[in-house]
Formats: sequence, C-alpha cells, structure tokens
Amino acid sequence: MSNYGLGSQGAEVNRIQTRLKQLGNYAGQVDGIYTASTETAVKAFQTAHSIGVTGVVGPQTWGALFPGETMPPPIVDHPLIYRCLALTGSYETDSPIPDCFAGLSGDFDGQGISFGVLQWNFGQGRLPPLLIEMDTKNPNTLKNVCGSNYTTFQSIIRANKTQQMAWARSIQIKNRLNEPWRSQFTALGKTQEFQDIEVLHATSVFEKAKAWCHEYGVFTERAVALMFDIGTQNGSISAATKALITADFAHIPASGTAETKEVARLRIIANRRAEAANPKWIEDVRARKLTIANGAGTVHGNSYQLDSQYGIRLVAF
Repeated sequence: MSNYGLGSQGAEVNRIQTRLKQLGNYAGQVDGIYTASTETAVKAFQTAHSIGVTGVVGPQTWGALFPGETMPPPIVDHPLIYRCLALTGSYETDSPIPDCFAGLSGDFDGQGISFGVLQWNFGQGRLPPLLIEMDTKNPNTLKNVCGSNYTTFQSIIRANKTQQMAWARSIQIKNRLNEPWRSQFTALGKTQEFQDIEVLHATSVFEKAKAWCHEYGVFTERAVALMFDIGTQNGSISAATKALITADFAHIPASGTAETKEVARLRIIANRRAEAANPKWIEDVRARKLTIANGAGTVHGNSYQLDSQYGIRLVAF
C-alpha cells in the first residue's frame, strides 16, 4: 500500500491536513497537496505520539490520526468507477470521501430508507441486496458497526418488504433516522468493504456511461465522469438533446489539440443536458456538469478540483 508524503495529492491528503489542523499541528491551507508544511505537521504529530518521525503518513500514523480506520490507497489507485462514484456522491451529499459514500435519507419519498451514493432503498427493494452482501462477505465488519443491533439488522435485511418498510419508519422521526441507527448507517458507508459493494452495484450505470462516451466521441476520464453523473442525476439524454449536441459539435474548430476539442465537446454536452432539465434545476445541473467538463468549479458552495481531489484526469480512459 502506498504511503502519503511530499508530492501526494488528493482527498486523503485533504483529510490528513484537516485532521492535523483540528489537532493544532497544522496551520497551512487545506488544499489536498502534501507540501513541506504538511510534512512538518506530520512530524510534529508523530513526535507527540511516539511514532517514528518520518514526515510520511503510513498505516501506523494513519491509525493514530483516524482511530479504527484502515489507511486507504491514494484515490488515483482506485478504479475509475470508484472515482466517478465518489465525485457524484460528493455532489449528492455535499461531503468529501469517505462521507460521500454514506448518503442517508429517511422516508421523505415513501421509500423507507435510502442509502449510499445511488440512494439504494427499501421501497424498491434495491437496498437489501447490498446489505445482505455486506453481511455475507464481511460479517465481522458489520458486527463492529452495528454492535448490539447486529442481530436485529440481520433479521430485517432478510425480511419481506412490508416488514422492512414498517421497521424503517419505526426508527425515524420526520424522515430523520434515530440514533444509534443513523450513526451506524453512516459508519457503514465509510467502510471500504461497503464502498466496494456500492462500486459493484453501480457497474450498470458505469457501463452505460462508457457506452455514451463512445456514442458521442469523447474519450477521457472526465468524459466518463460526466456521463456517469448524467446517468445518476438525470437518467438519460433524449434524442432531441442529442441532435442539439451533434449540431453544436459541428461548430468546434478543426484546429487545436485533441484535449482542447475534448473539453469543447464536454462543455457542449454539459450545457445541453442542463438546458433539458426541469427549469427549477437547470443551473444546479449546469454547475455540476460544467465542473466536470472544465475539471474544476464550484457546486453548492463547495470547490472542486477533479484531478487532485478525485484523480479524474483529462487522459484517455
């Protein structure tokens, strides 16, 4: 497993800096870039905790910074589907990695409980398979998360839909889950084991995103992320919108690099899909889609740098 040191970038470095700032070891900018000031702060933390002073965050230092957590690999080491899921999840939850995998909603839409990046739920029967898979593959992790509620949880996820919906509604008030269930669901979403299951169950959306990339002649990781977010937030691209996109493509100058033309195509797709959305949500859709097309931007007041934070680059996928 890779360590985090000088030159490392991404969401994990952002978390390291945030934690060190909370602990009073770091006074620099939280920007997800591991510079000399971050290294100095890590050394101070390691000294205070009797850890070998290297200035590098390895498994031992990570465990001291984040008790009970296993150190994740750098974001760029994850497969592209994970990175796309994390970005879309951050849009949906206004939270960075790993919290973006733990989106949680109550019964506001009549679905009982909705959970995870793609809001799998009890009402449509889409959530229980993920939870059963978690219990089957990683029972010890689930036991640690649920504690004394583990047996109840095991029973509910294998019950019929009527029982599941009744239980879901019994543990929430005004569509907000009661404790300890709320914290336990959130903790579950932050485990690497459940994130891996989310990735597996997002495969169909990811494959559709790649197919759209081929259909529209775009080829980069950014393109896949854009199409994945369209598939998640908007569902599809209509024939009428596709015709407008194709017409706009014809006006892209023939001169320029492949990367310049790619960004131009992605901006066209982003704008046209936004304009096809419900008028109430056009600007929200436009902001998140153009942030992907441009590689950077602001969504819901949060600043995004796709390359450094999510490992989503303007390179062929």
